[in-house]
Amino acid sequence: MDPILRMLEENAYAKPATIGKMLNLTEEEVIARIRKFEEDKIILGYRAIIDDERAVSELVKGVIEVKLAPERGGGFNRLAARIAKFSEVTSCFLMSGSYDLLLIVEGKTLRQVATFVSEKLATLEGVLSTATHFMLKTYKEQGVLMQAETPDEKLKVSP
Repeated sequence: MDPILRMLEENAYAKPATIGKMLNLTEEEVIARIRKFEEDKIILGYRAIIDDERAVSELVKGVIEVKLAPERGGGFNRLAARIAKFSEVTSCFLMSGSYDLLLIVEGKTLRQVATFVSEKLATLEGVLSTATHFMLKTYKEQGVLMQAETPDEKLKVSP
């Protein structure tokens, strides 16, 4: 992966001048490369990682395992693209293993998520089964620990 992309993935708020100094590039070179990544749809967006507990978010988040019937000539792609367009779905991944898609979903209430599953998702032709798991607490998201470690909480490493 390009070093600029790696640095932005770690900290999307990094200034081009800082990235340039670290990579021995000019600020203008970094800006041009970032602009090109955006134009080429390599960089699709920038997001903050929010601690829902501290932000007092009332959103209900769930993970849904979905088994699909593959379509002739298209496999899972057409149905996965259709499912990914639902507003409740924040992420959609094709998986190996015992199920085909992994969805991350959000709703204002438990009932809203349940209604999405029972009325929108499970009724789609080609969806064979679903298994819904609700997220109760987030400890780490996208490589970021949600609560800072205190010195006595660190894991002890023994030889």
